[in-house]
Amino acid sequence: MNARAWQIQSLLIGYPDDSLCGKAGLLAEAAGTLPEPVGGPLLRFLGHLATTPQSRLAEDYVATFDHRKRCCLFLTYYAHGDTRNRGMALLELKQRYAADGLILTGEELPDHLSVVLEYAAIAPPAGRELLAEHRAGLELLRLALHDAPSPWAAVLDSIAATLPPLAGDQRTAVARLAAAGPPAEKVGLAPFGGRSR
Repeated sequence: MNARAWQIQSLLIGYPDDSLCGKAGLLAEAAGTLPEPVGGPLLRFLGHLATTPQSRLAEDYVATFDHRKRCCLFLTYYAHGDTRNRGMALLELKQRYAADGLILTGEELPDHLSVVLEYAAIAPPAGRELLAEHRAGLELLRLALHDAPSPWAAVLDSIAATLPPLAGDQRTAVARLAAAGPPAEKVGLAPFGGRSR
């Protein structure tokens, strides 16, 4: 059940191109077979997809995910920001995927949520673990999409319904991320903010 849900979510969180819009009916049929907490939000989003011109969907997608840092679809950004550690995390993800038979084409970074969900769909136990590792970032993204408000919030609601509820440490991590944002690079900066001589 979760593997089917993650495959649908992977497609719906991707860019709304002709291919996605052409699959809307098939995706709605598949979403209708899922339990309400998972399938219901997907059906709501698919209703929006079916009634909104594709050009408007594309504009909304870019405005939401390309211009709002809190609506970032690249999961390692929440844990590492734009630091060197993020590069290592991306490499580790590629190696993890390759070990389970998912070879990326190079068109998308391995931490893009649609890629992570695709991986979860083909390697459910490992994929669920990976999603759980990024639970704080996913929750921050979900909350930011609700605040926007964005129709893609429904897709994140569906993803959250496939994962265990937030535990105490995860709630703290979400609160910390919301308050401070992702880490910033500190390498090479002069100590204590002083000038180097």
